[in-house]
Amino acid sequence: MNPYYYVISINGLLFFFSIIFYLFPPKKISSIYGYRTPKTMKNETVWKFANAFFVQQFFKYSAISFIMALLFVYLFKHVSWQPMAIMLISLAVSVVKTEIEIGKNFDDNGNQK
Repeated sequence: MNPYYYVISINGLLFFFSIIFYLFPPKKISSIYGYRTPKTMKNETVWKFANAFFVQQFFKYSAISFIMALLFVYLFKHVSWQPMAIMLISLAVSVVKTEIEIGKNFDDNGNQK
């Protein structure tokens, strides 16, 4: 497989989903669409905060992931697991940063601190 196609199918797809979330954020609590965790689904305030924060992080880190993976392919011409690792790290960073912000701003019952 062409390494550029691989990067586009892995990291490009993640970036595409981040654009979709950015353009069409969830409007209300949904069990299908949005940043869904038990904490975020407690009430509308937590849900809106978490989804707004996550979409910013997700967009930023997926763009960085896509650019880094393309640069990696350009420089080394051969890839195997690296684009997937870059993608997973960018997704994990987005989730962890969002959970930290939720913890800073809301208690365990979903009340604002």
